[in-house]
Amino acid sequence: VTDLMDNYDIYFGHVLANSFYPVLQRAIGVGSAFEGWSPREEDVVYQVLIPMTPPRGHSFHLEELQSAEQRQVRNFRVRVQLECTCTGEQQGEDMLCFLHSPEEELRSNQDPSLLDTLCTGSYLDVQKTARWFNQLVKAIWPALPQSHNWHLTLLPSRRFCQFKVTNGKESFRIEMLFGVRRGDSHIFVSSQPREAYTQSTTWPETYAVAETEFFKYIARQAPPDSLHLRCLQFFIQLQLGIGFSTYTMKTIVMHLLNTTPLSRWHRRHFLRRLRDINVKLRCCLEEKHLNHFVIGNERFPQEISLPLDIASAEPLNLFHHLAMDPAAHSQAMSEYQDL
Repeated sequence: VTDLMDNYDIYFGHVLANSFYPVLQRAIGVGSAFEGWSPREEDVVYQVLIPMTPPRGHSFHLEELQSAEQRQVRNFRVRVQLECTCTGEQQGEDMLCFLHSPEEELRSNQDPSLLDTLCTGSYLDVQKTARWFNQLVKAIWPALPQSHNWHLTLLPSRRFCQFKVTNGKESFRIEMLFGVRRGDSHIFVSSQPREAYTQSTTWPETYAVAETEFFKYIARQAPPDSLHLRCLQFFIQLQLGIGFSTYTMKTIVMHLLNTTPLSRWHRRHFLRRLRDINVKLRCCLEEKHLNHFVIGNERFPQEISLPLDIASAEPLNLFHHLAMDPAAHSQAMSEYQDL
């Protein structure tokens, strides 16, 4: 999958070199497959996030959408703004300034700006970007070395590109999300929806890259025989079908990795660490409180860059719904007893 993404990255660079479409950066592997704890091998989805930067003569500006409904969801819009390139013209660059060149000259001699292709109004449109991206992936596929032995099947999606590659023996399912980085941090706004219906100009904030960086950070610190990933994998397999989300279990294990010395995740500590996960889950359910691992976490590794508003935010309670809904809390406690 990594080789395939690297090959796509090379061709993205060639095809889009002089265009006014978003500049696609190297894909970042995120989620369970790249963090090393996929619950079941047959269900693995390889999820990658492709950072986008503005093309020549454009700039991106993130605008947060205030949500009165649910503090847990931070949504943004990506405003696209034209920038003056008159100085570049004088220096001999083969580009007309979108702001100051006559419209007739622009129509005759230059491709449309990003505002005229993938935007709705002044804002980058997720669904238009997804359609363009799907066409790009399909058009480039025959030029890739993998196309000689593998078959590509695009799968339906309105907000990102997902496809399957098969060679008769093996099959891989890949989801290619795209996003815009917040400053120089490991936090992005991405095309992945958070709710059943997400507006086409809405880009939810994602912490997936920061969390993947955390697992890499732990891997660098942990002894070679550490079983922390096995502990997480074990608990997620155990609770499949019971009701707790994989993200809940992942969050609990990340908190424990951040507070329990890594020398204590050795094979001989396996049962103790499983007990710790179990106790932590029970306590969080009883207290109706589980802090988000990234937002407002004072113990988050400083090596992983966060925007100031994320690092200094009030900790976010992922079990807020249990505190607000007694019936949901009773059900969660019952599911814990089943577990």
